[in-house]
Amino acid sequence: MPRGDKSAYTDKQKREAQHIEKGYEKRGMPRKEAEARAWATVNKNTGGGNKSGSGRGKADTNAASAKGGRAHKSGSLEQRSAAARKGWDTRRKNAKKG
Repeated sequence: MPRGDKSAYTDKQKREAQHIEKGYEKRGMPRKEAEARAWATVNKNTGGGNKSGSGRGKADTNAASAKGGRAHKSGSLEQRSAAARKGWDTRRKNAKKG
């Protein structure tokens, strides 16, 4: 099997990669980079191609998908608190304007 061959992937994995790739492209990423990241995400979630062999039937973890959308996970407690205070001040200021 040549490098980059996707024949070992199920149809569901191929669809998933396509949807993830479209999302990356919508955010302005080049097509080749979006495709590479999409397949990396599918591999992380499903453990690679599941069409045949010993890997078939393993449960999907969806680890990469579960990570998305979490803000301020990194940083110290003080940094997160400062960001929360700044957001609160901004919302209060905007409420007074409107």
